Amino acid sequence: MASTESETRTFLASFTGRAMKPGHPDYDRSRAVWNGVFDRKPAVIAACTTASEVADAIAFGRRSGLEIAVRGGGHNYAGHAVCDGGLMIHLGGMNGVEVDSDRRRAVCGGGATWADVDAATQQHGLATPGGFISHTGIAGLTLGGGVGWLTKLAGLSCDNLISAEVVTADSRIVRASREENPDLFWALRGGGGNYGVVTSFEFALHPVGPLVNLGLFFFGLDRGTDALRFARDYVDRLPPYASSFLGVALSAPPAPFVPPEHQGRTGHALVVASFRSPEEHARVVAPIREAVPPLFELVTPIPFVALQQMFNDSATWGTLAYEKALYLDELSDGVIEVIGEHAPKKVSPLSFCPTFSLDGAYLNVSDGDSAFGGTRVKSFVFNIGAHAPTPELYQADREWVRTFWSAMRPHARGSGCYVNFLVDSDEDRVKAAYGAEKYARLARIKATWDPENTFHRNVNIQPA
Repeated sequence: MASTESETRTFLASFTGRAMKPGHPDYDRSRAVWNGVFDRKPAVIAACTTASEVADAIAFGRRSGLEIAVRGGGHNYAGHAVCDGGLMIHLGGMNGVEVDSDRRRAVCGGGATWADVDAATQQHGLATPGGFISHTGIAGLTLGGGVGWLTKLAGLSCDNLISAEVVTADSRIVRASREENPDLFWALRGGGGNYGVVTSFEFALHPVGPLVNLGLFFFGLDRGTDALRFARDYVDRLPPYASSFLGVALSAPPAPFVPPEHQGRTGHALVVASFRSPEEHARVVAPIREAVPPLFELVTPIPFVALQQMFNDSATWGTLAYEKALYLDELSDGVIEVIGEHAPKKVSPLSFCPTFSLDGAYLNVSDGDSAFGGTRVKSFVFNIGAHAPTPELYQADREWVRTFWSAMRPHARGSGCYVNFLVDSDEDRVKAAYGAEKYARLARIKATWDPENTFHRNVNIQPA
């Protein structure tokens, strides 16, 4: 059933939030998403500030036959948050964060970003695992898993979810936790936006900051093989209070700490964050410069909020972006050889391969405890990302991503992929990401909560 003008006029007149059609002064700003590849134009944008307004918007969309897209932070490579000719439910106004420092809990609106959460929780010296780009929305990251600087210390974002307020496809407002609607709660922790619009997240918090310690070491491609071979063993030996990140094929930024002759140079960065004293951090990072002398380094105390933001400039708003990813059991000689072949071939200075280590507290959760698609074994998420300021550079590096990924596939653990990095998501790839058993359970829960697949603009689970 197509939406009628009278239905739309009625909704626009009665909606207590802010409804926008093309021509509204805020329409273009509201429909924009992070990935500049997507320039879609919804028929209606419903900017919501309460769960009841979300429920009304869903009811209007279903009644009118409009495709529904849900925008939290809008930071998604696949552009799921915006659709042509449909309804965008915009949660950007629902970005409040309430912190209970005594209970170490934070209740966060569904439109909050990690910058919002970090700013509020760090006032109390607390944090929860978030992403590596602070303008990422908490909703998409958490619902798909959530890897970040604190994953080794405290697990994934979804591991720290205590409860959620969810507006369902039939416009009910329900709570999901281990005690209430436990199947829905299980599915929300890794199953993506398939089960409703999450308007509130309650997270467990952990003592972190406000100052932490950073060690960034940059190696040129001429020493890339030596650096990566050292890094694979070094990362494995890090103490529990230190986490690592590899920036493969990274271009050295035009930052004050980078010598002018190395700015813009492609290489690999080994980044270590630790959460004890600067003296302990100095001992942790000392073996790096002794093993493979870096081109430059930055070792310094840093506010936790700045650590969370340090890669923001590699993913500025409006960047043209594409990615493919896979799991690696280790940085084997074969993996390092593929990196050595393909790292020099990128074109855009913003493109690189963020490589995340999964260990520590990540391993303390059983595979079956949540819907998260990754296996709880020590491993790496290897993400190949094209980020470009122009269409020409985007086209070149999108092909670089695909070629690089194809060459790396024989070294990957299975055919699965971290769902938050899954752009080309046909049903077979989604099933591979979750595995047969989890996918079947997710499909049964989908049939209960969204039998008509109203929420399909995501890494989609088909109702059983």
